[in-house]
Amino acid sequence: MMSQSKLPSPPVAKKVEHKMELFGDVRVDNYYWLRDDSRSDPEVLAYLKQENDYFESAMSGDEMLETLLGTKKIEDNMFAELKGRIKQEDVSAPFRQGSYYYYTRTLEGKEYVQHCRRLIHNNEAPPSVHDTMETGPDAPPEHLILDENVKAEGRGFYSVGCFQVSLDNKLVAYAEDTKGDEIYTVYVIDIETGTPVGKPLVGVTASVEWAGNEALVYITMDEILRPDKAWLHKLEADQSNDICLYHEKDDIYSLGLQASESKKFLFIASESKITRFVFYLDVSKPEELRVLTPRVVGVDTAASHRGNHFFITRRSDELFNSELLACPVDNTSETTVLIPHRESVKLQDIQLFIDHLAVYEREGGLQKITTYRLPAVGEPLKSLQGGKSVEFIDPVYSIDPSESVFSSRILRFHYSSLRTPPSVYDYDMDMGISVLKKIETVLGGFDTNNYFTERKWASASDGTQIPICIVYRKNLVKLDGSDPLLLYGYGSYEICNDPAFNSSRLSLLDRGFIFAIAQIRGGGELGRQWYENGKFLKKKNTFTDFIACAEYLIKNCYCTKEKLCIEGRSAGGLLIGAVLNMRPDLFKAAVAAVPFVDVLTTMLDPTIPLTTAEWEEWGDPRKEEFYFYMKSYSPVDNVKAQNYPHILVTAGLNDPRVMYSEPAKFVAKLREMKTDDNILLFKCELGAGHFSKSGRFERLREAAFTYTFLMRALSMLPSVGSEQS
Repeated sequence: MMSQSKLPSPPVAKKVEHKMELFGDVRVDNYYWLRDDSRSDPEVLAYLKQENDYFESAMSGDEMLETLLGTKKIEDNMFAELKGRIKQEDVSAPFRQGSYYYYTRTLEGKEYVQHCRRLIHNNEAPPSVHDTMETGPDAPPEHLILDENVKAEGRGFYSVGCFQVSLDNKLVAYAEDTKGDEIYTVYVIDIETGTPVGKPLVGVTASVEWAGNEALVYITMDEILRPDKAWLHKLEADQSNDICLYHEKDDIYSLGLQASESKKFLFIASESKITRFVFYLDVSKPEELRVLTPRVVGVDTAASHRGNHFFITRRSDELFNSELLACPVDNTSETTVLIPHRESVKLQDIQLFIDHLAVYEREGGLQKITTYRLPAVGEPLKSLQGGKSVEFIDPVYSIDPSESVFSSRILRFHYSSLRTPPSVYDYDMDMGISVLKKIETVLGGFDTNNYFTERKWASASDGTQIPICIVYRKNLVKLDGSDPLLLYGYGSYEICNDPAFNSSRLSLLDRGFIFAIAQIRGGGELGRQWYENGKFLKKKNTFTDFIACAEYLIKNCYCTKEKLCIEGRSAGGLLIGAVLNMRPDLFKAAVAAVPFVDVLTTMLDPTIPLTTAEWEEWGDPRKEEFYFYMKSYSPVDNVKAQNYPHILVTAGLNDPRVMYSEPAKFVAKLREMKTDDNILLFKCELGAGHFSKSGRFERLREAAFTYTFLMRALSMLPSVGSEQS
């Protein structure tokens, strides 16, 4: 059994009283000093280093364990196991653009990808689902456009946020982040020679699109990292001379940028959590930005283009699951409803082609794709008829749109499930057939038939049925309550926590773990109202739904309290923090990764990135009703003198989404208040942001120490002999 008594004494953060008063309520935050926006205060950095040193001490050394093998050795073995499942030399499914196939390549032992292309021999033939890229000695040679491994040399962090090829296939614009703070520099290079074109664009987001072949549109942020300005950049021009197309001054709104599938228009959207309105520009006249949909509070619109029509998805309070409209490009006020609002079906996304429309929807918590053939361009567009549904192979699964060739009849999409590795399919929208183009190779003897996946429903306290997606290895699980189980949750921002594959997770499943996803309210899995019923003054439904799922799994003999572990990231970390305070007796171990746990203090401070935009998600605590409701669940404000399970918390020093100080304060307060002898560990990556380390192997380290921590908490660590075998 793991206990803190066998470890060196954990760090003790000093206490500096910091009083905050509002509505006659006084809160004292003794660890407020841990917030340093510059990330350079020596005292703060020294404390974070102490926590990291304590983490390393706890995760290594034989003297702390009853097993024969030190935890660090097990973690290293786990890392090697995770890495061993990856096919290190691989190529992505090639994507056709014009006369070329574009793809990425990974190399043995290298952390990052290479961006490549090959010429298509017979590029006059229309695309087919049966097309394959020629390789071998007689094929057109591979051309290396960009090697991220070279760019990343000497850097602790490196991430390419976008890679956009110009329509004439001569140039590429890519955005790189070298700190993890999600502030990018954009470079334009000649594809054939690699020669830089003009000076880089600095201090921008990863939202970059081509406006023709000689200009870019990009987004910059204000001092609180809110995307607020859209710019037009002519190649070779100095950034200081770029044209500001739009400045969003309302700090609740942020800008987004998207190209139409036809590549003839760009759409700049200004959005809050409940409102979205759209501007458009013709790439042949990029200086002219025009209104497509007006700003109407509570109405959310998104747009695309095909032929002489714009297609618009629109959501409102009444039409909460969205409808699809079309309007002529030259008369945007003349709209036709193509897909009406349906209370039981959520219209999630659309993808347009020259002759087809693909619609991504959700019904009963499951995703589906329906395709329609459209009238010829120029003919009246009054209704949709004869939709075809794409069929999938698992009872629960995850699908995502992928860029497709606009002029073709081929829809490309990504598919996976809890037992099916990530797959790329091309679907012929006329023939109704899907062809697998790529499936992630999983080494180490993986066989999808060894795993069973299902969906169950738990009853929430108000009777609402909450879906739980479950996977386990058939020959290892007894379903008598003796199996270890990891329950994962998120439940915010209308984000859908769909059941997708993760090869690292096999290390738990192959040790007899059951893995489950609680699709709780606050997410979008069952439509817009599922989200609405888990936000604002209904946020606690998210937490009680998760608890109900845990109780269902225990009651139905999937596990016991002594075998139940929980995990969540970011807003899912808020979930973990909240349920730990509410029901610490229900769980054996918890992992809160980059957790948003200081909700009230953060939401009261508009100088913190994201705060102003988040008021429409969590509520504005400058209003008394929201203040006291938020205070009643904010994890830092509700830590109390009680027993807690084993807990692992992570953070990233450069994280712009959840400041490192939130999990740091949560851990410091837990160390002060908790009455148990269970392990509490905190690891802060000093060279990373919200999404952990950037290299594909480096990222596996986090999974390795997380799984080792969980196994240690459950007394599942092996002896030397069994681990080696």
